[in-house]
Amino acid sequence: MNQPPKFEYNSTYISIMRLHFLFVLGFSLLTTSSFAQAQEATKQGFLIGERLVYHSKILNEDRTLNIYLPVGYTTNSDRKYPVIYLLDGSKDEDFHHISGLVQFCSYSWINVIPETIVVGIENVDRKRDFTYPTTIEKDKIDFPTTGGSENFIHFLEKELQPYIDSMYAVSSGKTIIGQSLGGLLATEILAKKPDLFDTYIIVSPSLWWDNESLLDLEFANYTEAKSVYITLGEEGEIMRNGAKALYKKLKKSDHPLAFLEHHFLKEQDHGDALHMGVYNAFEAMKVEIKSK
Repeated sequence: MNQPPKFEYNSTYISIMRLHFLFVLGFSLLTTSSFAQAQEATKQGFLIGERLVYHSKILNEDRTLNIYLPVGYTTNSDRKYPVIYLLDGSKDEDFHHISGLVQFCSYSWINVIPETIVVGIENVDRKRDFTYPTTIEKDKIDFPTTGGSENFIHFLEKELQPYIDSMYAVSSGKTIIGQSLGGLLATEILAKKPDLFDTYIIVSPSLWWDNESLLDLEFANYTEAKSVYITLGEEGEIMRNGAKALYKKLKKSDHPLAFLEHHFLKEQDHGDALHMGVYNAFEAMKVEIKSK
């Protein structure tokens, strides 16, 4: 009867197996220890500013503000900082990447703009707040809450700006950034209440609103020269014509302008024009912004 084969282990094989076992055991213990240490790590919030809920009597509602403060910001000094008011300023909209641009452009080795506070204004109803009343019936259907821009501008002038001035170490320099309907609102402020801001960065403005009736207005006089940067991407003829018309209107105006530029971003569209447009505006207007 055949005997089953016998397996013989020499001392070398046994030594290798022992080493393998010790390696696996050591690796397991190390992994377990590392995992345990990771579990013991302390998590902390990563803050770049402040988030405030502000009740507006004018708008009769709470409004949320996201505030970016420069590194080293303190109220315990004589230093004052210019302010950028950012429309569409929530964390899910434009706040993070605009405040990031502001931080980057204010680094001493970049030195494009001074250290600046950013006030991001979160939306409640941007179609209401950023549009003036329209005579176009289709717009009334598509934008049923339309027509509240006058009230919102009143909120900016009488509540928000005085509040920021009282709470933070701010200089007199004020910039507004608005895109799309926000660009429409920024243009309306320039037309009707120009002294609310020194610098206007207007990106992809929806000047088609109400058959471009805003461009037919006689823009109000202002006491100090304004800086205006208008930009948009490849967004269609209506958008392109509106931006060009605004630029030509301002260029022909007798109102004083410290800076005026219209820039077309041929590689961008309505969705991604803001980031590049704002960076270009900072670069183009750095002398004017620093002089505030």
